Amino acid sequence: MPLRLNTAAVSDSGAHRPTNQDAAFAASWGAAVADGVGGGPSGDLASAALIHRLVATRQAEVDADGLLVRIREANWDIRAHVERDPALQGMATTFTGVFLGAEADLLLAHTGDSRAYLLRDGDFSRQTRDDSYVQALVDRGIISPEAAAAHPRRNIITASLAGSEGDVVSVATHAPKRGDRWVLCSDGLTDYVPEADVERLVAGADDPRSAASSAVALALEAGTRDNVTVVVCDVVDDDVPAGEAVFFGSAARWFTEDVETA
Repeated sequence: MPLRLNTAAVSDSGAHRPTNQDAAFAASWGAAVADGVGGGPSGDLASAALIHRLVATRQAEVDADGLLVRIREANWDIRAHVERDPALQGMATTFTGVFLGAEADLLLAHTGDSRAYLLRDGDFSRQTRDDSYVQALVDRGIISPEAAAAHPRRNIITASLAGSEGDVVSVATHAPKRGDRWVLCSDGLTDYVPEADVERLVAGADDPRSAASSAVALALEAGTRDNVTVVVCDVVDDDVPAGEAVFFGSAARWFTEDVETA
């Protein structure tokens, strides 16, 4: 029986941001979170445009090269918005997503500082590397990982999608296993909640919806000053019919009348 994803997401603008610049989607074939880059114009538009284009160009089966093409096409949508309205120059978004691939594999795409974690057989591990100024300091041994969590420049990212031909995305191939639980999140969670607490909630939740809800609630309780979005994907092998992709955050406000998921 082929594998599919049982997915759920929760997105909250938080108490300190007037607009939710996070966007996400959840479907049986894939899921993703995108975080509009703070400090730039219209991060909510950038994240929503990227997410909607990816869903609208969904293919039944995709390999790593095909996924990179789809992400590049979605990135062109960001550039098109800027070309139509130069005031949007500089808008950009992070992106982290998982997609079931053509060869019974799972593809993990990533750029920026949104993250992906995998819970497998009781082991919880981060599967992405932050593209950030602070991560570069950690890699060079200048600061410790513990110091990075509280560094005043931890939100400066070194890679994102901004409609440029030079934008870089990594795609890694994983062998999915029934019972895996993937967690995708914006930094509104990980900048305020220790990974050990995220692990405890994710491992203890009965289903993806309760896992995502509990993680977002903990970030809000911790006083997150950012938008916070959590997407949880369980790898299952049941024969429940696939449903439509569901959008969250800014993607639930922008472009919903235009998207086709067939």
